[in-house]
Amino acid sequence: MRGLIAEDEAPQREALRVALAELWPTLAVQVCVDGIEALEAIAEQRFDVAFLDIRMPGMDGLKVARELPPETLVVFTTAYDEFAVRAFDAGAIDYVLKPIRSERLQITIARVRERLANGQRPALDTLELGRHGRPVERLSWISASIGDSVRLIPIDEIDAFHAQDKYTRVLHRGGEALIRTPLKDLVAGLDGESFLQLHRSLIVRIHAISEMRKDELGRWQVKLRTRDEWFPMSQALAARFRGM
Repeated sequence: MRGLIAEDEAPQREALRVALAELWPTLAVQVCVDGIEALEAIAEQRFDVAFLDIRMPGMDGLKVARELPPETLVVFTTAYDEFAVRAFDAGAIDYVLKPIRSERLQITIARVRERLANGQRPALDTLELGRHGRPVERLSWISASIGDSVRLIPIDEIDAFHAQDKYTRVLHRGGEALIRTPLKDLVAGLDGESFLQLHRSLIVRIHAISEMRKDELGRWQVKLRTRDEWFPMSQALAARFRGM
């Protein structure tokens, strides 16, 4: 497999090269000092994964990513976490903050290798028509801050969104994260065949539901296959499920 590094800061460039050589020794890496050089490399050969700094002179990493062929996976590396949403829009598989820690890079490498093994590349969000005929952007990822990094969580790894106080809990296969996006802003971008809003505070993946019950006050609750936790459920939807 072949990898590309595009980084204009020499110390960061060398640190990433050395770390990849240690953590992924079978990856043949080509190093570029800026976006222009990266474009020249892309024109000459195919890469399986590209590690791109976002802020580079001449041509930034976001522009380079849009020139890559669709089969090349993209990981953005930068010291500026305000670029998370733009990285998401560019179809990145991951986004990590510099200086990159070895344990964080291991997580990224595992994610990249899994995608490559499955022959998948995260596509840019597709557009569908909303209830009023206006284009709605279908979510492919959720961007969530975890410690000093920004995690891009694929929608297909998410079991539920649970509104709690001023945040929304994102319950995914690897654990959970908090985002500030309210449920009403999420629901339009989710696949209605896969997700269902069971309560004003809860959106769940239908196949993630394991069981339902009534609590001691007669209120319906729902449980997920991956969680030892009960969540509120509207009575009307409970009746609908019982009738299926």
